[in-house]
Amino acid sequence: MILPIYAYGNSVLKKVAKKIPNDYPDLSALIANMWETMYNAKGVGLAAPQIGKSLRLFLVDTEQLKEEENDIVGLKQVFINAEMIEETGQDTAYEEGCLSIPDIKGDVNRLNSIVIRYMDENFETHEKKFDGITARVIQHEYDHIEGKLFTEKLQPLKKRLIKRKLENIRKGKIKSDYRMRFVK
Repeated sequence: MILPIYAYGNSVLKKVAKKIPNDYPDLSALIANMWETMYNAKGVGLAAPQIGKSLRLFLVDTEQLKEEENDIVGLKQVFINAEMIEETGQDTAYEEGCLSIPDIKGDVNRLNSIVIRYMDENFETHEKKFDGITARVIQHEYDHIEGKLFTEKLQPLKKRLIKRKLENIRKGKIKSDYRMRFVK
């Protein structure tokens, strides 16, 4: 089932998400709905706060980027109760966007190597290192479960330039190719 994506301005996007217990009801259905929602919106990642659930859950599919970036090792993964262990490497700028903030993109600086501990959909714990664009997508989605948006990481001038666009998103004065939920 395709779910509406919560737009910039919804308070759930600014909250630190809660851990998911092992007995969370219908978790597999929620994950399946999130995959369907993400693909429908042509995203490479989606976090539970973006569908209105303050849960430490996000998904990433950088397999789709293999066509654009030929040196990428793709990843399709569910991350439950993730915690960032380490961010290292070169600080690199890259243009990011977000399904909750349509039509706005901007250069965000991030370190290009991470180590993250997480559980998969079977609640098996993993601790892995990721690099490059995959690390960036994971960091972006991880920020969502920490209540942070990529727009907070933009340069001050860019923040001023997008202020009106952000206000229009908050008010629902935008067009989107996918279902969205705006602030009431």
